[in-house]
Amino acid sequence: MFISVFDIFKIGIGPSSSHTVGPMVAVSKYLDRLKGIPGLSGREDLRISVTLHGSLAFTGKGHATDQAVCLGLLGGRPDTLDPDAVDAMMTALRQEKSLSPDGLPRMAFDPKNDVIFDYGPPLPLHSNAMTFKLQDSDGKAVDQFVYYSIGGGFVVTEAELSNTRNTRDELKTQDVPYPFASATQMLEMGRKEERSIAEMKLANECAELSQAEVEARIDGIWSAMDSCINRGINGGGILPGGLKVKRRAGEIYQKLIREGRSNPPFEHTVMDWLGVYAMAVNEENAGGGRVVTAPTNGAAGVIPAVTRYYLDHCPDANDEGIRTFLLTAAAIGGIIKTNASISGAEVGCQGEVGSASAMAAAGLCAALGGTNEQIENAAEIALEHHLGMTCDPIAGLVQVPCIERNALGAVKAVTAASLALRGDGSHFVPLDGCIETMRQTGLDMSDQYKETSTGGLAVNIVEC
Repeated sequence: MFISVFDIFKIGIGPSSSHTVGPMVAVSKYLDRLKGIPGLSGREDLRISVTLHGSLAFTGKGHATDQAVCLGLLGGRPDTLDPDAVDAMMTALRQEKSLSPDGLPRMAFDPKNDVIFDYGPPLPLHSNAMTFKLQDSDGKAVDQFVYYSIGGGFVVTEAELSNTRNTRDELKTQDVPYPFASATQMLEMGRKEERSIAEMKLANECAELSQAEVEARIDGIWSAMDSCINRGINGGGILPGGLKVKRRAGEIYQKLIREGRSNPPFEHTVMDWLGVYAMAVNEENAGGGRVVTAPTNGAAGVIPAVTRYYLDHCPDANDEGIRTFLLTAAAIGGIIKTNASISGAEVGCQGEVGSASAMAAAGLCAALGGTNEQIENAAEIALEHHLGMTCDPIAGLVQVPCIERNALGAVKAVTAASLALRGDGSHFVPLDGCIETMRQTGLDMSDQYKETSTGGLAVNIVEC
């Protein structure tokens, strides 16, 4: 299955790709659906509502899912919405209790009552489901439809989700030069064609876009990531949500700058730089700022941190190396998504920070000149040592343990890349086997530990 680098890396607003970006995309899809229903034009008796199921309900308030739904109905798009405009948009909607989507009649909508949190059992196909309902003034249903936000900002219908699951083992291909759907296929194609993973990924992207367009868009992705780091290290204050978590990235960054000027640094200080880059991104995410899904918002800090580490701390780093990094990372992310999951609600945080760490390890290994076999080894090392990681955010907020967890994911990624580069690429556990283990572990994992905030740290730490 071909998954584009621009599907893996999407620009959007925080705090969650599955709970914020995905719902906004789902709203857009549903409004487009309504435009195809005859007889709606001119009606004045319509009311729209959205019911959140499963993880979207249990952690929806902490993840601002209800707000994301409202912003989507107001025409907001995750890649273009100005975070500074959100408060004014929400205030106006609460006052008017109605909205007029482009191409559709005015509809009644009260944010307080028409976003419904269903705390019962999740829908069968996926724990991140949204039921849209359009009804008349008598409560008679005009239309009803379900979308699933499956992680990383990806949104599918019931038919699409069923088809994906039914064909998972067939490893579907598309009309691209190198249609690898597994690490085994990727390595075989690379050996046969004598091409690197990044070269094959670039060739696949160029099946629809010119090389200049692909490279310009990749540069734009990195620019958005780097800008997010810079905003984070210049930010301060308390994060929203009630936990009173203080932003720390800016303070740590200033300490590192001062220490670097006055004292010889400890060798392990480089890990502090990795940590501060990752924390900067995830503090921005937790504050509802603009981030890049990598592959999700909850894990958005790992890849930017390791890329910035490459740029700032590795000799001879350059823009071409960053493109190689991100193309390679996206190739690994696509394989993981195809054969397992990148959704914390589906497999726990092993699918989010674990996947991000594997992608970052592969990308760094590639940028530093690793062979395809070393790159696959780096991804496997990083992913293997996140297996079983739960998703148990306190109060449903992507703050604790999420922010520091990204910092540790970045450190593991650099360690994995370094270990792989010290070897010749041969290793005991193949990446495909590790990915399948993650999938099975996710199936076995209790729902308490899959982004529901009903187990783990979420219930053992008293909120202050």
